[in-house]
Parts: sequence; structure tokens; C-alpha cells
Amino acid sequence: MAKKKIQKPGSNTIALNRSVRHDFFIEEEFEAGLSLLGWEVKSLRAGKANISDSYVVFNKGEAFLFGATIQPLLAASTHTVCDPLRTRKLLLNQKEIEKIFGKISRDGYTAVAISLYWKNAWAKVKIGIAKGKKSHDKREDVKDREWKIDKERIMKNAGRNG
Repeated sequence: MAKKKIQKPGSNTIALNRSVRHDFFIEEEFEAGLSLLGWEVKSLRAGKANISDSYVVFNKGEAFLFGATIQPLLAASTHTVCDPLRTRKLLLNQKEIEKIFGKISRDGYTAVAISLYWKNAWAKVKIGIAKGKKSHDKREDVKDREWKIDKERIMKNAGRNG
């Protein structure tokens, strides 16, 4: 008989990029591993990460996460240089790298980090192929969101009166 997986309480999410869905249309998402140093893993376990301005760059056929900040712990070792803004290598298959690179080669597209999370014991980052939104698109999204809230409020009150 197979053993059931025991879910630990709490979320696996380390950091979220909340502004990415507001500023971009996300067309496709990929999951990538991160090549991290020991102090970075400890900091991620403590939740000291920020990916709000991070994006993916390609160099010599490899993908790197640029702009992600991982703050070192106060008790970090003194003989290691801790660079919070270090460019971190993304662990992807060659086919995935070629697919992402092909999609962002088009005009107006970029690859941005959406979220940073734990999958089993491994730190993973969710990458999105994104196209920038214009300001009128953002206003339209806000109108749609407000209308959805108003509609729910009207339906809730209509049920009480009827």
C-alpha cells in the first residue's frame, strides 16, 4: 500500500512578483531551478527574497535570473562575500532555453520572474513570457475588476430582497 504524502502546514511560496500581472500580459509560464550558494538557501528558508524587478537574460546559450535580491542573514559567515544582487543561473533543459529565447526574440516580449517557491527541497522560480501592457490596458483591467466586485455585491443584495 502506498503511503500518503503528509502536507506540512504553511505555504511553499518564498516570494511573489505582484506587479507582473498588472504590468504585463503573461502568455506562457515555465518552471526553472536555481543555482544557489549555501547562504542563499538559508536566506530563502528565512524568507528574505525579493523578485519584484527581476527578469531573465541569456548569455552564451544559458539563462540567468537578473535583479533578484536575496538578503544575507545577520549570522552569515565572514569569510564569504555575500552579494545580494548576484546574477543566478537558471537550470533549464536546452529545449526550454531555446523555446524561451525564441519567444522573447520577438518585438516587445520579455521573460520575467513571477514567483519563487519550494518544490520538495528545491528552490524553483516560475518564469513568464510577457508582453508589456499599455496604460489603457491597465485601466481596462481595473474597470473589469471593479465591475466584478459591484456585480457580486448586486447579486448578493438581490438575493436578500427577493
